[in-house]
Amino acid sequence: MTDSSTDDEREQVSVPSEIEFPRLLDFYDLQTADQTQIHEFYDNLRAGQLTTTRCTECDAIHFPPRIVCPECTGDALEYVDLPHDGELFAFSAVRGGLPLGLREHEVPYVVGVVDLGPVQLSGRIDDAAYSDLEIGDPVSLKIVDIDGPTDDDRVFYRFEPQ
Repeated sequence: MTDSSTDDEREQVSVPSEIEFPRLLDFYDLQTADQTQIHEFYDNLRAGQLTTTRCTECDAIHFPPRIVCPECTGDALEYVDLPHDGELFAFSAVRGGLPLGLREHEVPYVVGVVDLGPVQLSGRIDDAAYSDLEIGDPVSLKIVDIDGPTDDDRVFYRFEPQ
Protein backbone atom coordinates (compact mmCIF):
# COMPACT_ATOMS: atom_id res chain seq x y z
CA MET A 1 0.00 0.00 0.00
CA THR A 2 1.36 3.40 -0.90
CA ASP A 3 0.33 6.89 0.01
CA SER A 4 -0.75 8.58 -3.19
CA SER A 5 -1.30 12.02 -1.62
CA THR A 6 1.24 14.76 -2.03
CA ASP A 7 2.69 16.96 0.68
CA ASP A 8 0.58 19.86 -0.60
CA GLU A 9 -2.65 17.95 0.09
CA ARG A 10 -1.82 17.14 3.73
CA GLU A 11 -2.94 19.39 6.52
CA GLN A 12 -0.09 21.29 8.11
CA VAL A 13 0.05 21.35 11.91
CA SER A 14 2.18 23.78 13.86
CA VAL A 15 3.56 22.74 17.23
CA PRO A 16 4.14 25.42 19.86
CA SER A 17 7.71 25.79 21.08
CA GLU A 18 6.58 25.44 24.70
CA ILE A 19 3.69 23.51 26.23
CA GLU A 20 2.43 24.06 29.76
CA PHE A 21 1.20 20.84 31.35
CA PRO A 22 -1.13 20.68 34.35
CA ARG A 23 0.15 18.98 37.46
CA LEU A 24 -0.88 15.43 36.70
CA LEU A 25 0.60 13.43 39.53
CA ASP A 26 0.14 13.72 43.25
CA PHE A 27 2.24 11.17 45.09
CA TYR A 28 1.08 12.10 48.58
CA ASP A 29 -2.01 10.53 50.07
CA LEU A 30 -5.13 12.44 50.91
CA GLN A 31 -4.94 12.56 54.67
CA THR A 32 -8.23 13.47 56.34
CA ALA A 33 -10.71 11.16 58.08
CA ASP A 34 -13.15 11.30 55.18
CA GLN A 35 -10.37 10.39 52.72
CA THR A 36 -8.44 7.55 54.41
CA GLN A 37 -8.79 5.05 57.22
CA ILE A 38 -5.21 5.70 58.37
CA HIS A 39 -5.80 9.42 58.95
CA GLU A 40 -4.51 9.04 62.53
CA PHE A 41 -1.01 8.42 61.12
CA TYR A 42 -1.15 11.80 59.35
CA ASP A 43 -2.72 13.54 62.35
CA ASN A 44 0.13 12.24 64.51
CA LEU A 45 2.71 13.30 61.92
CA ARG A 46 1.22 16.81 61.82
CA ALA A 47 1.62 16.85 65.62
CA GLY A 48 5.31 15.94 65.25
CA GLN A 49 5.08 12.23 66.06
CA LEU A 50 5.95 9.32 63.75
CA THR A 51 3.63 6.38 64.42
CA THR A 52 2.50 3.11 62.92
CA THR A 53 0.11 0.31 63.79
CA ARG A 54 0.60 -2.68 66.07
CA CYS A 55 -1.78 -5.62 66.11
CA THR A 56 -3.07 -6.22 69.65
CA GLU A 57 -3.88 -9.84 68.77
CA CYS A 58 -0.45 -11.04 67.54
CA ASP A 59 1.79 -8.07 68.54
CA ALA A 60 3.09 -7.56 64.96
CA ILE A 61 4.18 -4.03 64.03
CA HIS A 62 3.74 -2.91 60.42
CA PHE A 63 4.71 0.03 58.30
CA PRO A 64 2.92 1.59 56.58
CA PRO A 65 0.01 1.62 59.04
CA ARG A 66 -2.67 -1.00 58.35
CA ILE A 67 -6.35 -1.43 59.02
CA VAL A 68 -6.05 -5.25 58.99
CA CYS A 69 -3.06 -7.19 60.29
CA PRO A 70 -1.33 -9.01 57.40
CA GLU A 71 0.06 -11.58 59.86
CA CYS A 72 -3.12 -12.82 61.57
CA THR A 73 -5.84 -10.90 59.65
CA GLY A 74 -7.03 -9.37 62.92
CA ASP A 75 -8.48 -5.88 62.91
CA ALA A 76 -7.59 -4.89 66.48
CA LEU A 77 -4.81 -2.43 65.72
CA GLU A 78 -3.47 0.45 67.78
CA TYR A 79 -1.09 3.28 66.94
CA VAL A 80 2.34 3.12 68.54
CA ASP A 81 5.16 5.66 68.53
CA LEU A 82 8.26 5.06 66.45
CA PRO A 83 11.71 6.47 67.24
CA HIS A 84 12.69 9.70 65.51
CA ASP A 85 16.32 8.60 65.18
CA GLY A 86 17.56 5.66 63.16
CA GLU A 87 20.39 4.24 61.13
CA LEU A 88 20.83 4.41 57.37
CA PHE A 89 20.42 0.81 56.18
CA ALA A 90 20.72 1.43 52.41
CA PHE A 91 20.65 4.41 50.07
CA SER A 92 20.76 5.45 46.43
CA ALA A 93 20.91 8.64 44.38
CA VAL A 94 18.04 9.61 42.09
CA ARG A 95 19.60 11.38 39.14
CA GLY A 96 16.76 11.86 36.68
CA GLY A 97 13.63 10.45 35.15
CA LEU A 98 11.26 12.49 37.27
CA PRO A 99 7.64 12.31 36.16
CA LEU A 100 5.57 15.33 35.25
CA GLY A 101 4.65 17.35 38.28
CA LEU A 102 7.86 16.61 40.17
CA ARG A 103 10.37 18.42 37.99
CA GLU A 104 10.69 21.26 40.46
CA HIS A 105 12.71 18.96 42.72
CA GLU A 106 16.44 19.21 42.37
CA VAL A 107 18.30 16.19 41.11
CA PRO A 108 20.23 14.35 42.15
CA TYR A 109 18.70 13.65 45.52
CA VAL A 110 19.12 10.75 47.92
CA VAL A 111 16.56 8.14 48.96
CA GLY A 112 17.25 5.54 51.59
CA VAL A 113 16.00 2.83 53.88
CA VAL A 114 16.20 3.82 57.55
CA ASP A 115 16.24 1.23 60.32
CA LEU A 116 14.22 2.53 63.26
CA GLY A 117 14.37 -0.69 65.27
CA PRO A 118 10.86 -2.12 65.07
CA VAL A 119 10.49 -1.21 61.36
CA GLN A 120 12.46 0.00 58.36
CA LEU A 121 11.13 2.96 56.37
CA SER A 122 12.07 4.17 52.94
CA GLY A 123 12.19 7.89 52.34
CA ARG A 124 14.08 10.84 51.03
CA ILE A 125 17.31 11.82 52.81
CA ASP A 126 17.49 15.62 52.81
CA ASP A 127 20.50 17.89 53.30
CA ALA A 128 23.01 15.24 52.21
CA ALA A 129 24.96 14.40 49.09
CA TYR A 130 25.25 10.76 48.10
CA SER A 131 29.04 10.94 48.43
CA ASP A 132 28.76 12.16 52.04
CA LEU A 133 26.70 9.20 53.28
CA GLU A 134 27.65 5.73 54.49
CA ILE A 135 25.60 2.74 55.55
CA GLY A 136 25.16 2.95 59.32
CA ASP A 137 25.08 6.76 59.45
CA PRO A 138 22.68 8.13 62.08
CA VAL A 139 19.68 10.01 60.68
CA SER A 140 16.75 11.87 62.23
CA LEU A 141 13.12 12.36 61.30
CA LYS A 142 12.21 15.50 59.38
CA ILE A 143 8.52 16.34 58.87
CA VAL A 144 7.78 18.46 55.80
CA ASP A 145 4.68 20.28 54.56
CA ILE A 146 3.35 19.14 51.18
CA ASP A 147 2.44 21.90 48.73
CA GLY A 148 -0.61 21.58 46.44
CA PRO A 149 -2.42 20.52 44.42
CA THR A 150 -5.13 20.38 47.11
CA ASP A 151 -5.95 22.97 49.74
CA ASP A 152 -5.62 20.36 52.51
CA ASP A 153 -2.96 20.70 55.20
CA ARG A 154 -0.72 17.75 54.31
CA VAL A 155 2.60 16.53 55.67
CA PHE A 156 5.04 13.71 55.05
CA TYR A 157 8.23 12.37 56.57
CA ARG A 158 11.81 12.51 55.41
CA PHE A 159 15.13 12.00 57.14
CA GLU A 160 18.31 14.03 57.48
CA PRO A 161 21.79 13.21 58.76
CA GLN A 162 22.43 13.92 62.45
